[in-house]
Amino acid sequence: MLNMTMTFAQKVYRGTSSYASDIVCHVEKGKVYRGQSRYTSDIIARFDGTNLYRGNSTYSSDIIMTWRDGKIYRGRSSYQSDVLATWCDGKMYSGTSSYQSDILFTYRDNKVYRKNESYQSSILLNSSAPLHPIILYILLYNL
Repeated sequence: MLNMTMTFAQKVYRGTSSYASDIVCHVEKGKVYRGQSRYTSDIIARFDGTNLYRGNSTYSSDIIMTWRDGKIYRGRSSYQSDVLATWCDGKMYSGTSSYQSDILFTYRDNKVYRKNESYQSSILLNSSAPLHPIILYILLYNL
């Protein structure tokens, strides 16, 4: 899942919905668009497989986060102190933690569940296809 190329539109919906009115964003060719928009001005972020850029930028000064070895780092950093989250076995942990109590969300079957829950009522987002963990993170914590 982590090395996939995002070449087709992946829609992300609120909760368990599949209605067009509940589309939070869609991801196409590494670009995250607000709602169903395809306008360049509505690009929230661009992901190239390693770096997440602000908007449609590709400038190094616009790198918001970096993905490296299952960790999301602040900006272009590679310091442990700048780890925002750690991805392991379908779960996103706060910082460098691997404790159950530090699970931010669980991603299974294209659904994002609150913390370590697996109930239908705890689904925060669902997607039409698998999404990269850094995309899930920005949708939940940076919009």
